[in-house]
Amino acid sequence: MPQTEANGIQIEYEDYGDRDDPTILLIMGLGAQLTLWPIELVEALVARGFRVIRYDNRDIGLSHKFEGVKAPGMLKLVLLSRFGIKPRVPYTLSDMAADAVGLLDALGIERAHIVGGSMGGMIAQLVAVEYPERVLSLTSIMSTTGNPKLPPAQKEAFAVLTKRPPPATDEEALVAHGMNVARTIGGPGYPADEGELRERVLAGIHRSFYPAGPPRQIAAIVADGDRRARLARITAPTLVIHGEDDPLVRLEGGKDTAAAIPGARLETIPGMGHNLPTQLTDTLADLIADHAKAA
Repeated sequence: MPQTEANGIQIEYEDYGDRDDPTILLIMGLGAQLTLWPIELVEALVARGFRVIRYDNRDIGLSHKFEGVKAPGMLKLVLLSRFGIKPRVPYTLSDMAADAVGLLDALGIERAHIVGGSMGGMIAQLVAVEYPERVLSLTSIMSTTGNPKLPPAQKEAFAVLTKRPPPATDEEALVAHGMNVARTIGGPGYPADEGELRERVLAGIHRSFYPAGPPRQIAAIVADGDRRARLARITAPTLVIHGEDDPLVRLEGGKDTAAAIPGARLETIPGMGHNLPTQLTDTLADLIADHAKAA
């Protein structure tokens, strides 16, 4: 697996397709390794004429870990945000956006189509805000604006995502936990095959298990606050994709994102939750590729 220095840290990435084709940079979400972008989707985008790069965000997978750096607890983060006080955090979403641009720099890519899912959508939004000259198009998937007035996640989805995972020594418990997370945040229209889901969760555990990273990423999300005023400055052609049955980032988050970005187009998918089901590979690949080609 290739690794390079980007924005002063080591970033793990994978590079697919012809280097002469337009580049799509895939940015994954909270606590999610690059492998959460299904290889089927990557290959479908390559088949549609794109070079595709997926990478591990800082503090997850095989990229740099901020070992020993403490983030504020969830209760403190929530209380400070309610009073409009910016918490001190190990790093920000803007730092993570700089990682994405640093990776493009390291690979000699001047401009790219930026695609982000969930927290990755937030990072992608900030790439478009802060580095407009590097962005050919923006696609924000199952993400949101940070607007505090939007409906919160369903209790079950929030609880399963923030539950402390079992110890690393208990592999079976870790697999069961991972499968439960995937089932809970996924949509009812596209249930995962149990055997394939187990295999994917187990492969992720074997690749990297690092529960210390997500709390620092959560702190970065909370500290970023409401992005709507910043999103209004985006000039890149923007597509917003959102599952109509997303229990974690509700559909209103996608609608708010599209409303905040000038000229953005919203595509909603019935039955889709907070995941990228392989059953939707062609649908998602067509939406992303057609948007990029039109841009």
